[in-house]
Amino acid sequence: MNVVIETKGLKKTYGKKSSAFHALKGIDLKIYEGESVAIVGKSGSGKSTLMHLLALLDTPTSGKVYIDGKNTTDMSNKQLNSLRSDRFGFVFQQFFMNPNDTVYENVMLPLKIAKTKYSERRKKVENALKIVDLSSKAKNKATDLSGGQKQRVCIARAIVNNPEIIFADEPTGNLDSATGDKITDLLFDLNHNHGVTLVLVTHDEDLAKLCNRIIRIADGKIIDDYAVKKSEQTSAEKRHEKVAAEVKAKNEEKKK
Repeated sequence: MNVVIETKGLKKTYGKKSSAFHALKGIDLKIYEGESVAIVGKSGSGKSTLMHLLALLDTPTSGKVYIDGKNTTDMSNKQLNSLRSDRFGFVFQQFFMNPNDTVYENVMLPLKIAKTKYSERRKKVENALKIVDLSSKAKNKATDLSGGQKQRVCIARAIVNNPEIIFADEPTGNLDSATGDKITDLLFDLNHNHGVTLVLVTHDEDLAKLCNRIIRIADGKIIDDYAVKKSEQTSAEKRHEKVAAEVKAKNEEKKK
């Protein structure tokens, strides 16, 4: 498999001198094309900082991030913006939507940033909304949506440019379990059936075990990096399916 992301000696420090906080203390890792990778750690461990650096949303204090073997620290802001726009999709715990825009307008935003031809935008937005089952909500304002619908809009926005890598930071953190299950299924469908590389930050161990690989972080350092055993992955999938079925049954009972 091809290495799509690599870091060497990655460090990130906030503040200076006595108030300095060393969020990352020298991270070396490789992420391969088509992998699903969970970055796991307690609050303050550095997991979200690492993801932001991998996604080129922040710059390291020292060290390097390579995308397809290219050193991104040598790139201009214009080149970085173009790389993010062309290659990456983002799904965050907070929805980061313009509440006064329609669903269609929110999903179209990456296409406007990428200066995609207007003739292509409609087709791409409609396809993304179809994937997340929100075609009927295209004209709705974001303020009129439920939490789960907002997160599905964010996934549609993340995939509208056909990204090769999706970064998801606690994507189910603000959702109930039933809705979270739907979001999980959507993300892993993109990985399994569309070849999208998935980099997932989570504190949920069962969610992490649905991935091919877990990178565990503590105090700004990688303390473990291993492939998830097929037996663990299968057990996590069964628990996920069981919980989803139980929640669905309860919801159906309430409707009676």
